Amino acid sequence: MPGVMQLADDLWTGRVTPREHHPWVALQTLEEIAPGVAFVSSFANVTALATGDGLVLVDTGGFPFAALVRDAIRGWSPARLHTAVYTHGHVDHVFGVPAFEEEARAAGWPAPRVVAHEALPARFDRYRKTAGLNAAINSRQFQVPAMKWPVDYRYPDVTYRSVVSFDVGGLRIRLTHGRGETDDATWVWLPDRRTLCTGDFFIWATPNAGNPQKVQRYPLEWAGVLRAMAALDAELLCPGHGFPIAGATRVRQALEDGAALLESLHDQTLALLNEGASLDTVVHAVHPPAQLLERPYLQPIYDEPAFIVRNVWRFYAGWWDGNPASLKPAPDAAVAAELAALAGGASRLADRAAALAESGDLPLACHLAALAALAAPDDPAVRDVRSAVFQRRAEQERSLMARAIYRSV
Repeated sequence: MPGVMQLADDLWTGRVTPREHHPWVALQTLEEIAPGVAFVSSFANVTALATGDGLVLVDTGGFPFAALVRDAIRGWSPARLHTAVYTHGHVDHVFGVPAFEEEARAAGWPAPRVVAHEALPARFDRYRKTAGLNAAINSRQFQVPAMKWPVDYRYPDVTYRSVVSFDVGGLRIRLTHGRGETDDATWVWLPDRRTLCTGDFFIWATPNAGNPQKVQRYPLEWAGVLRAMAALDAELLCPGHGFPIAGATRVRQALEDGAALLESLHDQTLALLNEGASLDTVVHAVHPPAQLLERPYLQPIYDEPAFIVRNVWRFYAGWWDGNPASLKPAPDAAVAAELAALAGGASRLADRAAALAESGDLPLACHLAALAALAAPDDPAVRDVRSAVFQRRAEQERSLMARAIYRSV
């Protein structure tokens, strides 16, 4: 298996496509990608920095992978962990510190310091209150068995509001806040090493600015962050997911392309909102620039543009979709039962759904299959049609989020 830098180059140049090697398939290995800079390919990635006073980690690993991350780093350096930076509070980024704290206690070292944005503790508080909800959402999103959502978090020791700079063992570090995937996000600039750690502002995929099961994201502000990063002319980009990018020209292109994609989706959506368009019109009328979606680092393999459009709508226009019937609707099951009665029974809806799916009209087939199952929830034949239609729909989708939701049916 090629190393992370070789895979990154292969993906960039097209020698390997994202279909052949999904950029999010972690290698669970560490590679020194520049002097004093080690990159742990995990879910999510961790960047380790050697300094005169010990290690600095940008992100620390997810709760299933913390031990693997610690072991990989220990194969590279025996130095104590001095500082850990959380780029945001998602659970795939913030669970590695306790393993290093145990080492510090055993060795008599000072405890590591954790630095994050001031909004991050509130995220941990919310996760503790919504553990059941998050377990359900993430089990569905990642198609894994029901998980136990964590409720014990290592909160930061130091928080900041907008920008903060500090020095660890001669290494200058600047943290900058921006809203993107989350409201507590941080990106990290290492001016002496011309290295940029983006967290999930860059993930080798269409930006995760539209997740249909998660809270508000901020596409336009996200684009501004990407442009601010691009202006630095970094030589090395270490992303939250995917592989590093080396070379100032490539780094700048990747960041500017990501910004352009988000700006286009935002601006098209806002223009239609200002014309009084309904959500249905907006979702079907906004189209991302095709050439950007062809980039190997912007393909819709996790989130997708249509979901980002919905998040822009939610940001500006609230939850109502513009259809007066949906403002105070009848129960879905009641609507389904009425339509089934008009059609001559739920089986007629199911048969039509199957025919539409066979002809290739999967969006309409899904509507009818769902209605049929709501009208006749105890009919196994109807349920079988629904399952078959949504399975076929899932097989046609590229984004993980869409596939997972359709498969959950």
